[in-house]
Amino acid sequence: MNGKELNWRHLKGLYQLYQEGKTAAKITDNDYIRNFLMGQKSLMRYKKGNTKVLEAAPHFTSYYRQYFKTSFEHYQKFLQQEGLEDDGRRKYTEEDIQTLIFIAEQKQELKEKLTTIRTFSSKFFKKKGSKYLENKPGLLDAVCRILEIPAFPEKDPQNLQWRFVVDCEHPEKVILCENIAHLKSPWKAREHNLELWYVGGNNIGIIDYIGEEKLSKPVYYSCDWDYHGLSIYSRIRRKLQSKGVSVVLLQPYRRDVALPVDSPHHNSKWNFDQKLSGLDPSDFTEEEQELILWLIKNNEWIEEESLELIGFFTMQQKKDNAG
Repeated sequence: MNGKELNWRHLKGLYQLYQEGKTAAKITDNDYIRNFLMGQKSLMRYKKGNTKVLEAAPHFTSYYRQYFKTSFEHYQKFLQQEGLEDDGRRKYTEEDIQTLIFIAEQKQELKEKLTTIRTFSSKFFKKKGSKYLENKPGLLDAVCRILEIPAFPEKDPQNLQWRFVVDCEHPEKVILCENIAHLKSPWKAREHNLELWYVGGNNIGIIDYIGEEKLSKPVYYSCDWDYHGLSIYSRIRRKLQSKGVSVVLLQPYRRDVALPVDSPHHNSKWNFDQKLSGLDPSDFTEEEQELILWLIKNNEWIEEESLELIGFFTMQQKKDNAG
């Protein structure tokens, strides 16, 4: 559901439509619901003679089960467990709720290295800006309640190297993530026995503390496909090589999600004066190099969170079966 700008009111309305077959919730103000679910997919319609009520079309139930049900039930259970109001008046966006879940999962680490409100906002509410929490008093109250703090400190701690992990009981793979986006939906990783580590930017040092038992599992790296993300991968690859461990770079399986390099909030540029933008070709397979060259040629990049993590392994399985 990422990228569709759904808020809690929309999610509650869709859930009521799934449960009862109709809803009077005002949810068609959302472009995704109005243009895609209702228009293109024809999964819902106005009740005959009453445009204030929406009815589910024949295929809505199966579509909802596939794409919405699991996530919504996780969101609702979380809000109730944390004592946060979950009625339709809440203005949390879906991304807000995912971030609150992440904050609760990493509560102890965040409390020990608590930052100023603006540092916290810019880091964990990506693309919303450093003043996002200050302008969302209800959301700020929810964050403080989860962290059990009266307020944020006025100064950042000297050590801002966080260690964020999504543990699972029987990990089959370890995924090192450049960004925290995938860690915000921990149930998805756990359902597929994936253990996620946040190792972005300055957090690369935490690789030194991954135990031998974890490194005995296949290790993968998930990142933005831009110069910064891929250069960090090279550093991580060498770091793991020194420990006798190989790492597989997760390659985007779609190119239609590529964005212009000058996208808002994106600061990584390609170097057109150097071969492969100055990246070491020995760190990448021929197929990976071909994608990097395609991105450089088009002056584009692919954002890590634009692709479902599970999709990487689904596509890899198809490739392996075809081979």
